[in-house]
Amino acid sequence: MTGPVERDPLTSSDRRQSPAALEIARGTGRMLASLAMASVPELPLANGRRADLIALGRTGDIWIVEVKSSIEDFRADQKWPEYRAFCDRLWFAVAPAFPREVLPAATGIIVADRYGAEIVREAPEHRLPAARRKATTLRLARIAAFRLQAASDPDHP
Repeated sequence: MTGPVERDPLTSSDRRQSPAALEIARGTGRMLASLAMASVPELPLANGRRADLIALGRTGDIWIVEVKSSIEDFRADQKWPEYRAFCDRLWFAVAPAFPREVLPAATGIIVADRYGAEIVREAPEHRLPAARRKATTLRLARIAAFRLQAASDPDHP
């Protein structure tokens, strides 16, 4: 029997992300920035799930990107439908060799490596209700601000 998984207080990361997943997330984050989407990794959602990447656009659009590093990762983790209630568009980000035909048709597809990414299938839009948008935006802003504060003053308790 093992104890609770140790989590990084700034990222909510359980430190189990594979190097491949980290590279896909890095390239996807770069692409999101090029689209003027400010992204935050490993954001805990109000339902207890954790979005791999959540991004906020200039007009308040919210995207969630679920990173899948392998077909085994995709098959083992079927929680992705629970992210839909917290975003306007839901995406999968995968490596170039990933078999894209297994990904659900109701999601967008991003192909990424550590240097960048490309949208290969647009995600359908499903607009968030105003109250959920506000709550999710505030959660994203507060967590991003706390992480920035901790990065600029790592010795502060």
